Amino acid sequence: MTVAQAKLSVEKFKNMPSREPLAFHDRKFLETTDARPIRILSEYLSPLRRFRQANIQDTVVFFGSARINSRKMAERSLLRLTNPKTRRGSDYAAALKRSRKAVEWSRYYEDARQLANMLTKWSLSLEESRNRFVVCSGGGPGIMEAANRGAYEAGGKSVGLNIRLPFEQGPNRYITKGLHFEFHYFFMRKFWFAYLAKALVIFPGGFGTLDEMFEILTLTQTRKLKKKMLVILYGSEYWDEVFDLKPLVEWGAIAERDLKLLCYRNTPETAFEALRDHLTRYHMVPATVQETKAPGIARTRD
Repeated sequence: MTVAQAKLSVEKFKNMPSREPLAFHDRKFLETTDARPIRILSEYLSPLRRFRQANIQDTVVFFGSARINSRKMAERSLLRLTNPKTRRGSDYAAALKRSRKAVEWSRYYEDARQLANMLTKWSLSLEESRNRFVVCSGGGPGIMEAANRGAYEAGGKSVGLNIRLPFEQGPNRYITKGLHFEFHYFFMRKFWFAYLAKALVIFPGGFGTLDEMFEILTLTQTRKLKKKMLVILYGSEYWDEVFDLKPLVEWGAIAERDLKLLCYRNTPETAFEALRDHLTRYHMVPATVQETKAPGIARTRD
């Protein structure tokens, strides 16, 4: 090849159009409206694969406020506030009241931590080939952190289904490596809460907690969930003050039997007993045996 021919070849190469990326490597495309079905499907298939890799069969979900701190943190904040050297502005009285309430609320953090610990130790003792009744939370702070922390301290796995929001804190540090999930779509996150769950424990919380609770109750009431689901409302002192569901029966909005979907518990020990009895009765025996069993544990207050 002559020098002139080589230069011509180089020029032709330079003028060749660059290759377009493969569609599934094109991030710009994947973030468009047209690619939304692919993103939704990804939030189904990716968790499915990772749950299989971690050999997880089912979960017990813990819901509750992200604003509840551990007792240590709450007491430390109150101590700083009551220090004589602390500057006291016009809102000091309100801040002091909130801080004292935070110490009172920290009881639920410690209870969730203890309950998750008890549940995890029991599940680890089961002679099962797969990981059963794994603690699952929304992956954030507060009650979610307490649940993951209790499972971590028991030496077991735990799941964190976090939602990607611009103003929320990141995932807590107690989620098992490989079982921290980040979701863009709320409905896909809710799917994974419901799909693997065999029981729910609802600690005091706000709009998000209530939203998740009523979602599961509706699915159970309408029998969209075929499995036996136990829903524990933890902390009667809080829930009795927040809402009363009896008028729904009086007005005919729900049937009286629907109230029995909720089980009230006030201590980690009694909540664990309710979970263990329910999970043993309905989810550790063949389906044919389940159908012949008597109704589940009494939905009463301890």
